Amino acid sequence: MLARFVRTIVVATAVAGFVAGCAAPPPKPDTMRDPSVNFSNFKTFGWTAGGTVDAGDALLKLLDANIRAAVVDVMQRKGYVEAPAGTTPDLRIVYETAKAEKLENNPVRVGIGVGSWGGNMGGSVSMGSPSVRNFTEGTLVVHAIDTARNVEVWQGRVSGKMTKGSVEPAAIRQAVGVAMADFPVR
Repeated sequence: MLARFVRTIVVATAVAGFVAGCAAPPPKPDTMRDPSVNFSNFKTFGWTAGGTVDAGDALLKLLDANIRAAVVDVMQRKGYVEAPAGTTPDLRIVYETAKAEKLENNPVRVGIGVGSWGGNMGGSVSMGSPSVRNFTEGTLVVHAIDTARNVEVWQGRVSGKMTKGSVEPAAIRQAVGVAMADFPVR
């Protein structure tokens, strides 16, 4: 009977931990949109002139190519067509990236446990000390500019803690997808 009770508590705790881990929300984008603009009038998109990456910096060139590919993918899925070279697009897209050093404060942690092994019952209490850690926060901002009026009509921004895999193509696609989640569909 006691073994079944302990097993039930262990399973319930594991399920609660799994659900809490899955429920952690992804970073939310901050978006701004000109409410007076009818996005169904825009059909094509292209890139702003300038802002190209120096050909000598291979890592930045690869990062630029991955971000642009992810933006093209999102725009096409939302019904826009990339303007052919030499033509003027309806929307010009430009992006910026930034990173900043931040501090993360972890307060005092207290853990309480109850358990049993064999016929004995036991309990424990643990306490962790507060800590402060540095981390790098990366930010991606995507702008859409109405070419005819030369006015920004939409902006999406997402920020998050950078890890070793933050510049991998899959992570970049995910960050661009989050930043552009609210971009109007045609």
